[in-house]
Amino acid sequence: MKEEFGRLLNVVDVEATCWEGQPPPGQMSEIIEIGLCVVDTVARERVARQRMLVRPARSRISGFCTELTGLTQSEVDAGVTFAEACALLARDQRAGSRAWASWGDYDRKQFALQCERGNTRYPFSRRHINAKAEFTRSHGLTKRPGMARALHVAGLPLAGRHHSGVDDAWNIGALVLDVMRRGDWPAT
Repeated sequence: MKEEFGRLLNVVDVEATCWEGQPPPGQMSEIIEIGLCVVDTVARERVARQRMLVRPARSRISGFCTELTGLTQSEVDAGVTFAEACALLARDQRAGSRAWASWGDYDRKQFALQCERGNTRYPFSRRHINAKAEFTRSHGLTKRPGMARALHVAGLPLAGRHHSGVDDAWNIGALVLDVMRRGDWPAT
């Protein structure tokens, strides 16, 4: 099926190396999981999901990080490099031509930072939508909620494990659809 311009939206959520306090000397936060949910904006449904594990180059998985995300060092060691992940997003998910959304700006900023650090081509289009801001506006909230709280506000269940990139992307996709049903999603 030929993709109509603007019909498909990539919803992205990343998990990154993290520590209870400051990173150990010489380490920095890096993307270790990319979760993706494809939303068909015409059919108003989630049509695909993908998980990519990314091997960190400048950090190790802490116990805190494993507890939060469920990811272990051995799992991410079997992942692709960050540059390979960006190339796969561009090729397989048409990330450079589709609009995309994330819950807040962290994911967009982390991708930009890592691309700059590693001299890697940024895989996404400039058409980024902050789903958290759109949800907050649509529901008339004064504070921007976290994803789990937003699901509660929308009366939607939390599917899977919170802080799993693929599960969070799927849940954010449901929140995007909630905003679309309310007629408040911006045109892409």
